[in-house]
Amino acid sequence: QVQLVESGGGLVQAGGSLRLSCAASGRAFRLYHMGWFRQAPGKEREFVAAISWSGDSTSYADSVKGRFTMSRDNEENTLYLQMNSLKPEDTAVYYCAATSLTPKSLNPGEYNYWGQGTQVTVSS
Repeated sequence: QVQLVESGGGLVQAGGSLRLSCAASGRAFRLYHMGWFRQAPGKEREFVAAISWSGDSTSYADSVKGRFTMSRDNEENTLYLQMNSLKPEDTAVYYCAATSLTPKSLNPGEYNYWGQGTQVTVSS
């Protein structure tokens, strides 16, 4: 299995940027396709972005396309989410997740492992 720990969240003004990190330990990180999800209060967990095990293929939710960039460093066992032009509606707890199943899946049910989440708050 793999253990995931997110960091990098915080409070930022609208239009600002944050970079989230997800450090992986345990079984080889490079074996997993990875995803970022978020959950706002009172809402269901939603897909943000996903990346294949090799890092050569990504997908994004329409709401973040052009503003967020997902990447991974398989040598450092770390996943990243660069978030630019942040909006108040981006406020949520952000989770990284790993799957050995479908690459770039939008379905949280297909992810085997989850981090504990990191809070992102965007003020207007």
